[in-house]
Amino acid sequence: MNQLTINTTQNVNINFTAASLGQRILAFLVDVLIQISYIIVVFWLFFGVLGMADAMDSWDDWSRGAVIILLMLPIIFYTIVQESIFEGQTFGKRLLKLKVVKIDGYQASFGDYLIRWLFRIIDVFSNTGLVALVSIIVSKKSQRLGDISAGTAVISLKNKITINSTILEEIDSEYQPMYPLVIKLSDNDMRIIKETFNDAKRANEPEIIHKIRLKIEQVTGIKNQSGNNNDFIKTILKDYNFYTQNM
Repeated sequence: MNQLTINTTQNVNINFTAASLGQRILAFLVDVLIQISYIIVVFWLFFGVLGMADAMDSWDDWSRGAVIILLMLPIIFYTIVQESIFEGQTFGKRLLKLKVVKIDGYQASFGDYLIRWLFRIIDVFSNTGLVALVSIIVSKKSQRLGDISAGTAVISLKNKITINSTILEEIDSEYQPMYPLVIKLSDNDMRIIKETFNDAKRANEPEIIHKIRLKIEQVTGIKNQSGNNNDFIKTILKDYNFYTQNM
């Protein structure tokens, strides 16, 4: 498997394992199987059990087409809806432990998933997926055209420390948080902040810690009330754990 290096906005490189072509194909086939199962069940219920076939014989072509399109909407929007809900995963990707991420290290947005979904017309459904296969093989970051356009990549989560396990902080039951706006940040943001902060402390680079503080304040609107930069970032990490563990 290829190693995917993501350069964060704090100019820190984080290494992930890019999903292999085989993994992506298998995840795609799982999703296709689910979609086929949906079609079989829904059409059996609609036309077999409810007997709508006879009723639709008297309808015009536009009406029949509209009903078919309506029944197919969950299939049409299958990928974009699931990736948006499950933060970069479909059922197939979840089963194969794959995830769509931004190559800048942040959580992908709905707009990114939309671009990937639109490009499926070229990547997947034209030339029976040949465009996607060639793009993934040739791309240094194993990206299909939709990934390249959206600035995303698909990574493997197997044998990796999960995001939640890397951001945990010890807080006691009487801990009083200071910054409720910290929930504007995501798990991925907090992982990057913590890793960068710890690396900067070990390397004795206070200017990096200062930049982290400024970035947190810029993104969240929080103002440092905790003292120096180190104390502020430590409080941010604890507050995030407090709010996310008690939501």
